[in-house]
Amino acid sequence: MSRLCLIVRGGWPGHDPVAATDHFIPTLEQLGFSYDVEDTPEIYADATVMSRYDLIVQSVTMGSATVDEVDGLREAVARGAGLAGWHGGLIDSYRNSPDYLQLVGAQFAAHPHAGANRGRTDVEPYRDYTVRVTEHGRQHPITADVADFDVSTEQYWVLTDSHNRVLLDCELKPDAGDEWDEPLTMPVAWTRQWGKGRIFAVTLGHTLDVLERPEVAGVVERGMDWAAR
Repeated sequence: MSRLCLIVRGGWPGHDPVAATDHFIPTLEQLGFSYDVEDTPEIYADATVMSRYDLIVQSVTMGSATVDEVDGLREAVARGAGLAGWHGGLIDSYRNSPDYLQLVGAQFAAHPHAGANRGRTDVEPYRDYTVRVTEHGRQHPITADVADFDVSTEQYWVLTDSHNRVLLDCELKPDAGDEWDEPLTMPVAWTRQWGKGRIFAVTLGHTLDVLERPEVAGVVERGMDWAAR
């Protein structure tokens, strides 16, 4: 019997939520999932429908969700549905909901520009940095076969808590004109247990070409499979 996945996508179009989620649909099918697609989080409030899903993949940057919708998502995960996502589609969603932020375990705070581009809004805030596998990540099925790799993309400054089990991290170095004065360690991928459900998140994925990289795609694919009921 196949597993059932709910894909919820929308919000800010700059993260191309349709193309990003479509990219992983063939993998979901290979993993034995059938799937439904929704353009708003309204379905989260329907407890009967949500009880059918083994995995929820969300790609909704910013956007809004009602109290009932967030409560419904929390309850579905607590009862055993997996929750997975990447970049702003998971950790920059529903900014006005503390209950949602508690669920996913991290909140996007900033993506500092590099060097001379600091403060500019007409260029992408890209930085060159290395994604590192943590000690925990070397033992985890999502990342055990991943080696450290370099990227040039947005680097997320996130606010997080210690309930996360970090698989990948990176060093966010202060550049000329930055306000912080020491290198900071930022999580890049992590898991989280919520009741009977599992959560997987990764900060990479600003553009489709990043998600298509074998290292990143592999982590997302295994993360979805791991999170699912």
